[in-house]
Amino acid sequence: MQYASTRGHTASQNFSEILLGGLAPDGGLYLPVSYPQISADELNTWRGLSYAQLAFEVLKKFATDIPEADLKSIVERTYTADVYCNARKDEDPAQITPLRVLQDDHGGKLILQALSNGPTLAFKDMAMQLLGNLFEYTLAKQHAELNIFGATSGDTGSAAEYAMRGKKGIRVFMLSPHRKMSAFQTAQMFSLQDPNIFNIAVEGVFDDCQDMVKAVSNDLEFKQRQKIGTVNSINWARVVAQVVYYIRGYLSATTSNGQKVSFTVPSGNFGNICAGHIARMMGVPIHKLVVATNENDVLDEFFRTGVYRVRKSAETWHTTSPSMDISKASNFERFIFDLLDGDSVRVAALFRKVETEGGFDLSGKPGSDGDEFAKVARFGFESGKSVHANRLQTIRYAEQKYGITIDTHTADGIKVALEHLEPGVPMIVLETALPAKFNETIREALGRDAQRPAGFENIETLPQRFVVMPANVEQMKAYIASNTGL
Repeated sequence: MQYASTRGHTASQNFSEILLGGLAPDGGLYLPVSYPQISADELNTWRGLSYAQLAFEVLKKFATDIPEADLKSIVERTYTADVYCNARKDEDPAQITPLRVLQDDHGGKLILQALSNGPTLAFKDMAMQLLGNLFEYTLAKQHAELNIFGATSGDTGSAAEYAMRGKKGIRVFMLSPHRKMSAFQTAQMFSLQDPNIFNIAVEGVFDDCQDMVKAVSNDLEFKQRQKIGTVNSINWARVVAQVVYYIRGYLSATTSNGQKVSFTVPSGNFGNICAGHIARMMGVPIHKLVVATNENDVLDEFFRTGVYRVRKSAETWHTTSPSMDISKASNFERFIFDLLDGDSVRVAALFRKVETEGGFDLSGKPGSDGDEFAKVARFGFESGKSVHANRLQTIRYAEQKYGITIDTHTADGIKVALEHLEPGVPMIVLETALPAKFNETIREALGRDAQRPAGFENIETLPQRFVVMPANVEQMKAYIASNTGL
């Protein structure tokens, strides 16, 4: 399996070669030269597999340069009930991503897929735990080290740090928007005292953090000298790890390959739902992929109109589902590449226009950049949005109707999913985090605190270790260099 850049100017490479690097040298994102296909016989065989066994079957289609025995060992070490032990009392941790049927009536079937049972209580653990083990394996093979430089709007940072803490040859430099995460999210990251973890609170919004990660990644000389890699969802290994739980969700919700399901996915950076798109391109019978946004509705606007219009920092809302407070969806380029039938020249031109003019228009209207919006329906995409009042209402509704407490991002997802239910097609909502991570809003909605898993009772009171810095690329480079010794 070979990989090439969405912008077309990079020689194809194998899985291990792109694993540590993040962005391609031309600023594009890596995709396989062609998507491997899943046969009907494979789907039937996979129905009886454990999560780790399924992950191995999927990943070996993409990581063809890693010996299968080594890959199997890595996957089996990653997806265990001991690692994903924060399941609700009526869930089986051994399932890793158990399904819960919320309703099944004449209006349609609504299912919640639990993805937040890992060590940081967020779906990011599903891929990040694997990434940590893959990094450690690859670095040991190469006798190398890696300085991870990433950005988070809430959950990616803690998932990355918990996956990489103590890993040999790895340091983590994680940017986050200063005072714009929940108290729990902040404490999860900043309370880590491991010497290989560096938390940087940036005076700005998430997009400022993400822009700095891309700027550093595009400085190829600095990137090579400082051995910079990334764990953000631009990293292909993270995306492909997430493909696994879409396949698991499909297999668990159906009894035969003639059935289809839909997924609703809370989305800001387009990484999570991009994995669903890839699963669909591989042949998984997915009917609809519904993008659920919050007030930062860049993706909803595109899937309604064909216009991709990035907001400036001042126009990016700080909301009660902060992990989605993003106005520049970095994974979106992968879908646009497929939408444009792999025309890397046009992809490069469109995303240059994002940087220079703030967006592009594929609506087909006079003066637009193309008419490909008419093809979006072929890929199954629909969308919707919610605001703070909707989240409060949905959290209350979920407790009253379904008897469960959900977090604010999952509330975005359920609200939008209910608007897209179809009789005869199960709708799976991807849970994104446990409610304890957003206790301020749970208290506002329900008048009580969210239940916390053991070990997280007083996390906000722990000593915190971080630095505050402006959104300045040169200062950031100097800080990284001063802490790597390279």
